[in-house]
Amino acid sequence: MRSLTDILDEYEFLEGDERYRLLIELGRELEPMPDALKTDATLVRGCSASVWVYPTRTDEGRLHFLADSNAAITKGIIALVLSAVQDQPPAAVAAMDMAAALEPFDLRNQLSSNRTQGIPNMIALIQDTASRYTGA
Repeated sequence: MRSLTDILDEYEFLEGDERYRLLIELGRELEPMPDALKTDATLVRGCSASVWVYPTRTDEGRLHFLADSNAAITKGIIALVLSAVQDQPPAAVAAMDMAAALEPFDLRNQLSSNRTQGIPNMIALIQDTASRYTGA
């Protein structure tokens, strides 16, 4: 998975439809999430499209997320969100200001409100998961 910094470097040179294409590409790069993990328990509430996020831990104790969506742009958005936290220690994920990390992408002005309404819920789910793993 690309780093958030690498994605931003590319994103800043793009405009309009090219940014949409980059988000779609990011979504395609997500590792496949088995259908068996796409359950009500892994569904992110409040998204206009269906989004599933499933946390795992690596042998080193880092958080690794599987995610998917039934909409290409939304899948790209969750890929972007995950690029900020993928394979990080739970304490780092829980403490991260993910909204600030995503701010340079200006998603609220780049995408429709329907597409961005679920981002805070994605972030909350990821950070709640990280907090559970840290025991906080």
